Amino acid sequence: MAADSDPESEVFEITDFTTASEWERFVSKIEEVLNDWKLIGSTASKPLEKGELTSGVWEEKSDEISFADYKFNITHHYLKQESSSDKDIKEVSEEDVLPEAMQDMLSMSNDFPPRAHCLVRWYGLREFVIITPAANSNAVISESKCNILLSSISVALGNTGCQVALFVQIQQKSRRMYIGACEGPGVRTDFEMVHLRKVPNQYNHLSGLLDIFKSKIGCPLTPLPPISVAIRFTYILQDWQQYSWPQQPPDFDALVGGEVGGLEFGKLPFGACEDPISELHLATTWPHLTEGIIVDNDVYSDLDALQAPLWSVRVRKADNPQCLLGDFLTEFFKLCLRKESIDEILGRSTFEDESKDHADISQALQKLTEPTSVHMPRLSTMSNMVHSARKRMHKHRRIEESPISNEVLNSILLFLFPDAAEKTGDLYNAKCSSSGGSNIAASEEEWNLYSQFKSAPSDSLTYKLTLCLCMVNFYHGGMRGVAHLWQEFVLEMRYRLENNYIVPGLSAGPPDLRCCLLHQKLQMLNCCIERKKARDGGRKQMSENVIAERKLSNNAGKGTTECTDNKEFEKENKGESSQQRSWDSWSDSEDEFFECLSDTEELKENRQESETKEGTTKGDKDEGGKKDIQKCKPEGRLHQHGKLTLLHTGGPLYIPLTQEPAPMTEDLLEEQSEVLAKLGTSAEGAHLRARMQSACLLSDMESFKAANPGCCLEDFVRWYSPRDYIEEEFTDEVGDKVLRGELSARMKIPGNMWVEVWETAKPIPARRQRRLFDDTREAEKVLHYLVGLKPADLTGHLLPCILHAALLKVKEEESVEDIPSVRKIIQQIISHASKLLRYSNPDIKKLEELISQITASETIIARSRSFKAKFGIQKCERDDEREELERFVSCLLEQPEVPVIGAGRGPTGSIIYKLFVNAQRLSESTEEATTLTPIDDEPVKPGTSDEHKSSSAASEFPLPTGREIILRTTVPRPAPYSKSLPQRMYSVLLKDEFRLAGAFSSDTSFF
Repeated sequence: MAADSDPESEVFEITDFTTASEWERFVSKIEEVLNDWKLIGSTASKPLEKGELTSGVWEEKSDEISFADYKFNITHHYLKQESSSDKDIKEVSEEDVLPEAMQDMLSMSNDFPPRAHCLVRWYGLREFVIITPAANSNAVISESKCNILLSSISVALGNTGCQVALFVQIQQKSRRMYIGACEGPGVRTDFEMVHLRKVPNQYNHLSGLLDIFKSKIGCPLTPLPPISVAIRFTYILQDWQQYSWPQQPPDFDALVGGEVGGLEFGKLPFGACEDPISELHLATTWPHLTEGIIVDNDVYSDLDALQAPLWSVRVRKADNPQCLLGDFLTEFFKLCLRKESIDEILGRSTFEDESKDHADISQALQKLTEPTSVHMPRLSTMSNMVHSARKRMHKHRRIEESPISNEVLNSILLFLFPDAAEKTGDLYNAKCSSSGGSNIAASEEEWNLYSQFKSAPSDSLTYKLTLCLCMVNFYHGGMRGVAHLWQEFVLEMRYRLENNYIVPGLSAGPPDLRCCLLHQKLQMLNCCIERKKARDGGRKQMSENVIAERKLSNNAGKGTTECTDNKEFEKENKGESSQQRSWDSWSDSEDEFFECLSDTEELKENRQESETKEGTTKGDKDEGGKKDIQKCKPEGRLHQHGKLTLLHTGGPLYIPLTQEPAPMTEDLLEEQSEVLAKLGTSAEGAHLRARMQSACLLSDMESFKAANPGCCLEDFVRWYSPRDYIEEEFTDEVGDKVLRGELSARMKIPGNMWVEVWETAKPIPARRQRRLFDDTREAEKVLHYLVGLKPADLTGHLLPCILHAALLKVKEEESVEDIPSVRKIIQQIISHASKLLRYSNPDIKKLEELISQITASETIIARSRSFKAKFGIQKCERDDEREELERFVSCLLEQPEVPVIGAGRGPTGSIIYKLFVNAQRLSESTEEATTLTPIDDEPVKPGTSDEHKSSSAASEFPLPTGREIILRTTVPRPAPYSKSLPQRMYSVLLKDEFRLAGAFSSDTSFF
């Protein structure tokens, strides 16, 4: 009893020996996914609008499920629609309780959608779920496995109450075989499919398909309810032999022979080398028919394509057609990925002298210590200039080994340097200066484009060089041709520097930081040439002045003084008239410059002070005063300031001739900023940084002191930085209002850099100062930079220019065709490129995407021209027909399928009819086709009233490539008292395919 009363003896364990099978887990997983996607219960949406399945936005969700170790993907496809209001949902739920899929089966507004999922085309559904084997899984082929999957989805639909159609893919994926089901309250639809390789003879027409449909629905009612029929025949045109492709290939002989001249080098090629349209699909549709209206059996058919009420056209585009502009950009872009240098490509460096191989090592420094005279030929003709530039190259490389022939090279150089054709140096210089001094004339849009792309103006030398290098890379030797042309270009740059010839095609002034770095370097070289040219001209003027002074040396007294004053006056007027010309570059090198003799002047001042203390004679004092006046003689004046006067002396304030600031390229600015940043934030570093940045300020202060003897810092600030001189009005003792000025607060800070620089500045005119800009050194740095560029570096610098040129070419061609989609792509390219090209090293993949977008634009324009050539738009005499054809072609480029206005009886349909008839004639017999009369000259036209002519025209029309038939009806099934439910069967008949896709509904409550 004690054992029985023990509470532990009353506890017992229940063991559940039932376990879920793999099939149950699979069904449970399907139900879980349907719940997660919220596909449970009924959903009410607006009825489908016409064409909504094609024009609407489709979305999908995916997940992964498994049956044992067999993996499946489950995907939810649905058309994104605006949610209906509560009122609409209530009305729909009260009037019609059929699932949404059953309603879509009867909709006739979206038959034969041109762009949709195959299940959408077959069943007209707006929402469905598909279970497909995973990518690495085997196909479901056996009948038992198919039945297991079908029963699984039926159980899942019944358990969850989901009313969305659920499909399972069976057989091989290439066959696109699906079975499925859709369940609602008391109704069920089974989706079945038949797929054969050949069309059975008894089902090769409408009557046979009607027999299948009627036997499948098994309606017990007599007579049967009417069956709705929708038919579409598709004709494919593949033979374009009678229409030549309008794109003319480039004339390689003309390019190589130079017959077209240098102008051809400034044009990029454009267009497709092959027809971008491979096929034209004509769809003739009978949308709403009943089985008794039309006859189509194995003996006779009423389905004549010319009598179809609806025509629509689709085009099949060629896969990646070869496009000239796209190939140019792609080949030029490939150079960015190469690593070879110019010397590695062409062999030994042509910039070295041949004498280096045989020179004695003991005489290595001879050229530095003993100057030698270098004879440069006078630039007279194009042949002389090219010969002088190429003379050193031919010592190392034979003419036949050059990648670019002399004739082509001459044409390129003449295109790049058109000023070289002038025969006289004066005309040459005048043309150079005019072309270099005037800004390139371009439209505002183009200016914005090159500034956004950081490329170069469209008429600049850099832009032309890019086009030439791109053409040489494609036609004349590839990378070796690019290296050859670049070597010739660098030699030409050195030749122009040595002979003071301005480089044409570059805007005047300092380097434009909105352009690419190579363009800035060429502008810097031009600045150096201008400074060197001005210095040499100044030297010549000085020698002439010396000669004139020697001639007048015999004259004495007043005449000499007047002559000297006149010379000074002429110099000042000359500097005033040409303010852009600087006097700061009158020395040959950095070490040859003039400075004020400060030590001598101090000795003179000390001597004069001692003589004054010792009581020297009045004559000596007068002589010393004259020396002081002579010493403080103003120099380097530009012109008198309009308002200001000197504070101490009261004399007029003169604006001095100053040195121009040194031009800088973006890489020099970065280098300078790095150097200044490395000085640190200490007091000593900050002071040194300020001293380095005040070189220009020191030069301007010295020029100001030389032009205004007796001036003070306040005078300089009033002219140089007026905001740092503050004037206040006050009343003096007499009662008059007087202006009193003083320096700003920042100028009074102890240790102010302006004060320190002013104290150290000497009265030295700009022409005797040390140069702020050493043009000789900077020019050599530019040439050294150009010589050291690899083809990959050169291509990287010029890539923005070639993209800029390509986009301008696309815009030019698009303006002729007027294609909205191309304009949209162009705006996308500009937006992406402006963000990508502002950095020095853009992403390679993103650059490839830009080139792909440009190629896509070129392809669309080529398609437009192909359509216009095939439809003969230019041959239309009537304006209304031409406008209709242009609209039709524009829609073909934008839409997947375009209806033909008037079907076969309209102007567009008439042209399409002729295209097919001509192709049919050529296919029947090529020899006979050449003797046949063109259809344009025949009186037979579609829609003619004569029966004999109509029958002959119909016989000439080819047979349809594909036939699609949709049968619909609403019948009670399976019993006569069952609810009337939608039934649908889609069939497609091709040469090597026969498919039936049926959706048969039945009543599960009253059966």
